[in-house]
Amino acid sequence: MAILSWLQRRLASAVGHRSLHRQLLLWVLLPQLVLWLAAAYVTYNVAARYANRGIDASLLQATRSLARQVKPIGNGLFIDFPRAAQDIIEADPDDRVYYMVSTPPGQFILGNRQLPLPPGIEHPRLGEPYFYDGKLDAVRIRLAALFVPIGDKDERQVMLVQIARSQASRDELARGILLDTVLPLSALIVLMTMIVWAGIRAGLAPLARLRALVEDRAPNDLAPLELEAAPQEVRALARALNQLLAAVQESVAAQRRFISNAAHQLRTPLAGLKSQTEIALKDNRDPELATRLARVHEGAVRSAHLVNQLLTLTRAEPEAAAALPRTLLNMRSSVAAWVTDCVPRALQAGIDLGLDDAPPGAPPVPVLGNELLLREAVFNLIDNAIRYAGSGAEVTVSVRAEGGRAQVEVSDNGPGLPPDQHEAVFGRFYRATHEGSGCGLGLAIVREIAERHQGQVRLRSLQPHGLCAQLSLPLAAAPAAAG
Repeated sequence: MAILSWLQRRLASAVGHRSLHRQLLLWVLLPQLVLWLAAAYVTYNVAARYANRGIDASLLQATRSLARQVKPIGNGLFIDFPRAAQDIIEADPDDRVYYMVSTPPGQFILGNRQLPLPPGIEHPRLGEPYFYDGKLDAVRIRLAALFVPIGDKDERQVMLVQIARSQASRDELARGILLDTVLPLSALIVLMTMIVWAGIRAGLAPLARLRALVEDRAPNDLAPLELEAAPQEVRALARALNQLLAAVQESVAAQRRFISNAAHQLRTPLAGLKSQTEIALKDNRDPELATRLARVHEGAVRSAHLVNQLLTLTRAEPEAAAALPRTLLNMRSSVAAWVTDCVPRALQAGIDLGLDDAPPGAPPVPVLGNELLLREAVFNLIDNAIRYAGSGAEVTVSVRAEGGRAQVEVSDNGPGLPPDQHEAVFGRFYRATHEGSGCGLGLAIVREIAERHQGQVRLRSLQPHGLCAQLSLPLAAAPAAAG
């Protein structure tokens, strides 16, 4: 019972802390352990009972044989019990046999005086054996007692014949039977435990697959789970999760539609505001008014940039990106064209923008993706370097194939960025500095686009100063087709 209580406490404490596999295994092992203990207890008692039967039979036979050796003669008794028979009975020191012949109440005749009398015998039945346990010199013994009438009818007496044997042989026999029974039973329990464990793992395999489906997903992947071949309980859980995912997906889609619609609605008035402020700045002759108009124009430019970034971010979301066509691009030639488009913006900011040209005859760097999104990603990396490298800095763009991936790097020798902010700047609306006219969405857009193309983007510091942004994309399977 103590083991059972301990297991129950362990099971109670296991809830919420152990795996479902272990909890189920413990609950299955608990009745097996109880049955094993019960089987061991019953087996030992059955073995002891049958061992007692065998010993009692031999004791009874010895008791009757000894009783026949005591014969009444006149007023005395003739005991025909040779010394050789005594030596045979007492030969084995580990399994000794004790005997005593007496005439109650207490007249000792022969044998060992210390043998205990049968308990609770006030009116013994003659000729009927009595079997009981006792102790002799701290040795546990099994005794057989036989009350035998002797003498004539007129002078009849009762003679008590006792034969005792140590319980060592009985215990050894019981232990042998117990071991012969419990060892195979234990092996069966172990085998059953292994089968149960395998069955539990097989039964809970759908839960493991469901967990894998959830763990392997990107945070913004809200597609429904598919577990049609799973048991009913797991399908019910999957349906509940799918309902939750559908609700979240609808909420996120509504937010995206709102952002997209709002951005589209803002583009036209902001473009008009930019045009009007540009015209006003050209026609204005008042310096104070020109300063105010310049601030309005700067705000309109920043707002238009923010709106364009929001639209790009919306296009880079999983659902929108999945619907966009993908083509095979040679990143060498594509990036070279995109860098050329950025040169006027770099010259206006006082930045020396260059392309690290590949050697003649260099193989193409093919990537399968959406040209519009990849162009936007590279543009944002270059624009980010132009905005924050500072006037007079150098920005270099390079493209190479390495380790089965296309590596696009934008390096600058500006002030750089502390390493503890290299990851934080990829968050939406996060700005490491208040200098420049950025809105904190450029690098977030680059990461979204990289993830849509199974790629990644990271930053690293350059020595003695500067920053390198690396966009890594998987190479396409057919590089010869790139153009």
